[in-house]
Amino acid sequence: MADYNFVAIDLGATSGRVILATINNGTLGVEEIHRFPTPLIQMQGHYYWDFAALYQSIIEGLKKVADANVAVTSIGIDTWGVDVALFGEDGSLLRLPYAYRDPHTTDAPEEFFKRMPRKELYERTGIQVMNFNTLFQLDTMRRNNCSALAAAKKILFIPDALAYLLTGEMVTEYTIASTSQMLDPRTRNWDEKLLEMLGLKAENFGRMVMPGEKIGTLTDEVQRLTGLGAVDVVAVASHDTGSAVATVPAKDDLAYLSSGTWSLMGVVSPEPVITERSQALNFTNEGGINGTLRVLKNICGMWLLERCRTEWSQMGYAELIEAANAAEPFRSLINPDAQCFANPESMTAAIDAYCVATNQPVPSCVGEYVRTIFESLALRYRQVVEMLGELKGVKIAQLYVIGGGAKNDMLNQFAANAMGIPVMTGASEATAFGNIAVQAVQTGELGGYDEVMEAFAPLLNSKHYTPCDEAVWSAGYEKFLSVQKDM
Repeated sequence: MADYNFVAIDLGATSGRVILATINNGTLGVEEIHRFPTPLIQMQGHYYWDFAALYQSIIEGLKKVADANVAVTSIGIDTWGVDVALFGEDGSLLRLPYAYRDPHTTDAPEEFFKRMPRKELYERTGIQVMNFNTLFQLDTMRRNNCSALAAAKKILFIPDALAYLLTGEMVTEYTIASTSQMLDPRTRNWDEKLLEMLGLKAENFGRMVMPGEKIGTLTDEVQRLTGLGAVDVVAVASHDTGSAVATVPAKDDLAYLSSGTWSLMGVVSPEPVITERSQALNFTNEGGINGTLRVLKNICGMWLLERCRTEWSQMGYAELIEAANAAEPFRSLINPDAQCFANPESMTAAIDAYCVATNQPVPSCVGEYVRTIFESLALRYRQVVEMLGELKGVKIAQLYVIGGGAKNDMLNQFAANAMGIPVMTGASEATAFGNIAVQAVQTGELGGYDEVMEAFAPLLNSKHYTPCDEAVWSAGYEKFLSVQKDM
């Protein structure tokens, strides 16, 4: 069997990577070639992505791939969801893309609901209401008379915009578009009424492509800049969670947790789950590979701790865990998804204010903050797992953790204790692995997803966590429910 060399461009909300994966006779090798920041720019009261810096970092990474002197089979790109770039009649970028944490959409859902009831919007899209969804971003720009939106010929999601700069081809990849709250999850295509309400048409977006479809080939310019040849760029599940969930085993009683800056908990489903109850619980239906849907809920994840760490001189994780182990259990608990934790100037101050508002002791040291965050996340996981079981009509028997949080022993053990079910970890690099897997299957010579994922097995370093102290954690859960507040 010939060697296959795949490049995964994997961009998260804090950093990006260019990864080279080689599959030879069923054996997989993965190497991080280039890592770079994904910088936010604060300017004139808004937060933007430094799009030129992202592109330049990708070019630098591809140069390093060329230096490795391998024949690249294809390239795939995945990023976070919802954000878009606007391009003019001549194909040029009109303005830096807004970042989803920008405050301009704070009250956007309520403004939109004046024209379409929340219930109808959910029935049409099956997407949970979050103020930064693409629908609300574009509607806010429209209401604010954004000149760039008015002049836009094409609106491209971030991975599609980067693929356009590499290939000259404008597409809309299905899984990333499914995060927008503008798609019908039954037809897997645009909801034309929603587009009409935004003053847009399907033609304002690129042609719809599914994971595994070829987008185009590196332009002559990119070939010169990087030293690569005429390499194909393939549409992967370009929403990073879509790529990550591509690595999850298909079992009816298994829930997954993509654990990173965000915690995304859900199940893989052949059909959308759109009911009054799923709307009340604010669950979402996003696109996956092979025509599946990801029925899931967004939970604030390690964002809480990462923002605290900026106030603690970036203390190492080993030191933080040691401090948390020494702290009193269940001293203070928070609702991780309270609005006050979305993007505060000081995360520790936001936690303090929450504790004061719920008549709990304020954390007095680093260990108490870390323990508060981890216990609260674990208890929130229990709450969402119970919701999933209710919506799907099955008892969730196991949680499968992927992403960076797969390496967080304390949080994973806390999750098992809180939920009373076993926790198993998969790939900490699940997003990159899923990106690579779609490319590998697309060759038509390396088998389907099951066969490709067998090649990943030696790299997973899976761990199992068995529940313990269940009575203590059940009491902690009762306290968690009693102090839940949305501030």
